This record gives sequence, C-alpha cells and structure tokens, in this order.
Amino acid sequence: MKARDIRERSQDELEKELGELKSELFKLRFQHATNQLENPMKLKDVKRSIARIKTVLRERELKGIKV
Repeated sequence: MKARDIRERSQDELEKELGELKSELFKLRFQHATNQLENPMKLKDVKRSIARIKTVLRERELKGIKV
C-alpha cells in the first residue's frame, strides 16, 4: 500500500484498515512461530503498511484534519 493511496482515504477507513492489518500481523506471527509461514516477507510488508497508516493518522492529528 502506497502512502499516496493512504492519504486519499478517510479517517474511518484508515482506522478500519489498521485494525485489519494488526489482525493479519497477529496471524502471520503465529504462522511464523509454528513454521507454517510460506512467505516471510509478508510480515515485513504488513508492518510497513501499519507504520504508513499510523504516520498518516498522526500527521492528520497534528494538523487537526478529520477527513
């Protein structure tokens, strides 16, 4: 997910997406711990997406924007 795409979404959509990504990360970590994860790079991608969403949410919070 690109930062440009994230910035176009509304606050509610971002919060919903963040929850889904956190859930997915939990599942991926569990699979990784039990050696069932086929693509370990997926962990990295999900973590980056979470960080991007959190960054955009924080930027909006500092600016006082509720889009």
